[in-house]
Amino acid sequence: MAIADARPQEAPARPSFAGLFDLQGQTILTAALLVAAFLSLPILSVVSNLLWESGPVWQHLIDTVLANYISNSIVLAAAVCVGVMVLGVPAAWITTMYRFPGRSVFEWALILPLAFPAYVVAYTYTDFLQFSGPVQTALRDTMGWTAADYWFPEIRSVGGAALILSLVLYPYVYLLARASFLEQSMCVLEVSRSLGHGPASTFLRVALPLARPAIAAGVALALMETLADYGTVSYFSVQTFTTGIYRTWFSLGDPIAASKLAACLLIFVLIVLSLEALGRRQAQYHHTSKKYRRLAGSPLNLWQGLGAITVCALPVFFGFILPFFILVEMGLRDGSWGIDEQFLAVAANTLILGLLAAVIVVSIAALLTFGLRLYPHPITRFSHRLAGMGYAIPGSVIAVGILVPLGLFDNAVDEWFRATFGISTGLLLTGSIGALLFAYAVRFAAVALQTTNSAFSKISGNIDSAARVLGAKPARLLFRVHMPIMRGSLFTAALIVFVEVVKELPATVIMRPFNFDTLAVRAHNLAADERLSEAALPAIAIVVVGILPVILMARAISRARPGTIEE
Repeated sequence: MAIADARPQEAPARPSFAGLFDLQGQTILTAALLVAAFLSLPILSVVSNLLWESGPVWQHLIDTVLANYISNSIVLAAAVCVGVMVLGVPAAWITTMYRFPGRSVFEWALILPLAFPAYVVAYTYTDFLQFSGPVQTALRDTMGWTAADYWFPEIRSVGGAALILSLVLYPYVYLLARASFLEQSMCVLEVSRSLGHGPASTFLRVALPLARPAIAAGVALALMETLADYGTVSYFSVQTFTTGIYRTWFSLGDPIAASKLAACLLIFVLIVLSLEALGRRQAQYHHTSKKYRRLAGSPLNLWQGLGAITVCALPVFFGFILPFFILVEMGLRDGSWGIDEQFLAVAANTLILGLLAAVIVVSIAALLTFGLRLYPHPITRFSHRLAGMGYAIPGSVIAVGILVPLGLFDNAVDEWFRATFGISTGLLLTGSIGALLFAYAVRFAAVALQTTNSAFSKISGNIDSAARVLGAKPARLLFRVHMPIMRGSLFTAALIVFVEVVKELPATVIMRPFNFDTLAVRAHNLAADERLSEAALPAIAIVVVGILPVILMARAISRARPGTIEE
């Protein structure tokens, strides 16, 4: 029996080139700071709109629907919070601590619902559970009932939206909770058992408090995705901030009122983040032992094993398997998958946007992280964090924060050209591909920053020092030394950004150019017109693409256990 060395290793020396800057190094650092400041502009734009004078539309919103937006958002967030914990935490504990048939499959299968955008699952369950759907039709045929003889829950409601979002978002809690359970020492759990605590008491009084920070982080991610959701709540006709922003902008034609709604939603998100950080700071649980032993897993008897399989299978079945087969059935219903020139054009648009966004966002992340590595000063650290704030901000808020200043700029340029040359320039930036790519960069920079930070941290500072001694300039150091080492991590970051762009709906709906649809927009528009069978093909394409990062996460979580004992 070989025992792995669990002693903490010395951290590699971090490179510092303070005082060694040449013009090239200063240029890279300046570019990194400017990019970080540029990415923060939409957030600052939204916040500044709170100072603008309110118009009649804003007062109308206050008098009529604002209270409904707030109450629905709070109820939806609270319900999803409970739902993701109920689905994610028990599944994480069972797959970590117990042995039962199918455990190795459930370890990765429980992540699969992340491949589904919530709005796609909403379409499938609406078709499945509506009055003319297979469930209610079978119920009436079997029982001989008419519509007046029974009551069936309405899926298009706040409760239905909470259920759909919980089924799709619980993997955030499952992933982080399981990673935390895997890192817990078996010695600590055995001490609890030796003191007379049973499995349930050990889970509630020892394992759960130790995993509380990770669970809180997973719940916060799920809540931010809930507040950012547009497709599900729009399709279910649930009035929340995101639907209000869209309707105020396009139906009422008041960008200032939409900006104020976006600012309210931004405050809502910041409150969620603050509560999550406050909860973790007030409850700090940690290990006192540095010895780790493999969590071998306790065997379960027949009935216990069936219970464990049920707990793990239900989220996978209702969150991935059933929606996927419903999508396939919907696509085959009219005998045609609808693969025509229009679909191919939409797929090409999505592919181009995804590839461009992946290259731009990963390049920005590499530049920002390299600037921080060159000069680890509080200013560069702050700018680095500022650039990563976008992922916590809903896409609708980012869209408003970009479109309002771009609209002012375009109008000012147009007025100047009219007055000077007598010609109209129209909208130069508003509704352009460049503006949409900028929104993606703001929204998903944090995703790439996490990956590049991890990749750079694994490169020893001695490599940088040796390269500088040999006369390598910062740019040559980045492209000739760092980039080849980080090739795999950069590809992973690009893949994740690509998938996020393919799935993204709120910002794309608001900011896309005229007659320029993506798979997400096409699926949403067709479903909104109740053409569900036609919406199946773009929805399936989104899901198939979304499975790729799920596979990467499943492989990563399986290697999360430190310092194990090998028998």
